[in-house]
Amino acid sequence: MSRTLPEPSIDELDLTAILGALVDPARRAIMTVMYRGPEPFDCSASTWCANLGVTPPTISHHFRTLREAGLTRTVVDGRSRNVRVRKEDVEKRFPGLLDAVLGHDTEGSDTL
Repeated sequence: MSRTLPEPSIDELDLTAILGALVDPARRAIMTVMYRGPEPFDCSASTWCANLGVTPPTISHHFRTLREAGLTRTVVDGRSRNVRVRKEDVEKRFPGLLDAVLGHDTEGSDTL
């Protein structure tokens, strides 16, 4: 049986928390890959996370920080953790934010 991990509601989304989560280059890189790529993203099966040069517990911390900021939704199904960007929810609360930060290539941006 799958379950969704706790996350803030749309009304609880906070710009400071979102920008605080995205200030970290590794989290911004994770979000960029998920935002531009196909969803859902199975973080337990991702090999590209090794390219970030951080340990698995640190990757888990980054995914938790993104979820707690309200940027992602994580559904646990057995050993699998499927993560989606909450594009529609964030867009309702802060129109254009994710596209401005993650939606286009910029010189010096973080890529994997």
